[in-house]
Amino acid sequence: MTDKTRVLPQTQVPNPQRQSRRRRRRRMSRGQKWIITILALLVVFAALAVGAVFLAEFQMDDLGELEALSAGEGTYLVVGTDSRENLPEDLEGKFGDFEGARADVIMLMQVVGDEVQLLSIPRDLRVEIPGHGVNKVNAAYAFGGPDLLVDTVSRETGIAINHYLEVDFGGFAGIVDALGGIEVDFPAPARDLKSGLQVDEAGTQVVDGATALAYARSRSYEELRDGEWQSAGGGDIERTGRQREVLLKILDRASSPGGMIRSPLVLQQVTSNLKGDSSATPLRLLRTAWAFRSADTTKAMTLPVVGHSEGGVSYVVRDEPAATEVLEAFANGDPLPED
Repeated sequence: MTDKTRVLPQTQVPNPQRQSRRRRRRRMSRGQKWIITILALLVVFAALAVGAVFLAEFQMDDLGELEALSAGEGTYLVVGTDSRENLPEDLEGKFGDFEGARADVIMLMQVVGDEVQLLSIPRDLRVEIPGHGVNKVNAAYAFGGPDLLVDTVSRETGIAINHYLEVDFGGFAGIVDALGGIEVDFPAPARDLKSGLQVDEAGTQVVDGATALAYARSRSYEELRDGEWQSAGGGDIERTGRQREVLLKILDRASSPGGMIRSPLVLQQVTSNLKGDSSATPLRLLRTAWAFRSADTTKAMTLPVVGHSEGGVSYVVRDEPAATEVLEAFANGDPLPED
C-alpha cells in the first residue's frame, strides 16, 4: 500500500506591497477618469465654439470688399444704424417710424499696445462728402452706404480704416440679451420718456438688451434728484459717451469667463445681427475681442467739437487745436491726450 502524503493547501499570506500597488492603481484609475471627463468636456465645448464659428460664417451679412478701406489690421469703423428692423417688441415705436437707415453711431476703434482706444465721431460733424458737398457726416451713409461713409470719415480724420462693422437697434439689444445682460452704474434713478428708459433705483444694475439700448439711445436723459426729475446729460455729446460705455461693457462681458461659456450663443447672436466687410470674419472678431480683454487700459473720448450754424443748419465743427491733436495721436498709434 503506497503511503500517500496529503498536501494541504498553503494559506495565502497577504503581501502588503502588492496590495499597496493595487490601491495605487485603483486611485490612479479614478484620477484618470476625472481627467478624461474634463478633457471630454473641453473637447465638446471647443467643438461647440468651432461649430458656432462655422455657422456664423453663413449667418453674418457680408458687405463684400469696401474700396475705401485701407489694407492692414487693427482699426475698425463701428457704425450703429437707426434702422427700425428687428426691434424688440417693447421698444417698437420708441424711436420714430421711417424706412431705411442712417448712421446714428460712428466710432473708431483699435488696440494699440496695451491700450484700447475708442474715438466717437459726432454724427452732426460738418464735413465734405465726396460728390455731395458739405453736410453732416451721418448723411454720407444715406447717400452712399458704408463705402461712402468710410471714405468720408477717413478723409476728414486722416485715419486709415481697415475694417467696417455695422449693427442696427434690434441687433444691439439681442447681443446684450445673449450675454445675459451687462452691468451699468446709475448714480440716481433715471428715465427718458422718448427712448423708453426707466430705471427706478440708483446703483450698479444688470440691464437687459432693451434697457441698454434705451440708455445708449437716450437724448432726453433725466435723473431723479431731490424728488424732482432733472435733465442730466441729454445732449448728443453726452449720448456718445453712453454709447461708448455700453460698447465697452459688451466687450468686457463677452470676453469674461461667463461670456466665454456663452460664446457659441453669443457669437451666433452677434454675427446674425452684424454686417461687416469681407475682412471682418468671426474669427477675426474673436481675436479682436480677446485683444480688448487683454489690454491694460481703455481710453474713450469724443472728437473735440463746438457748435456751429451755417445757412440755417446746425452743425458741430472740430475744436482746434485739440481735435487735430487727438486725430494725429489716434492715427499714429500714440496714447490719446487727456480730455
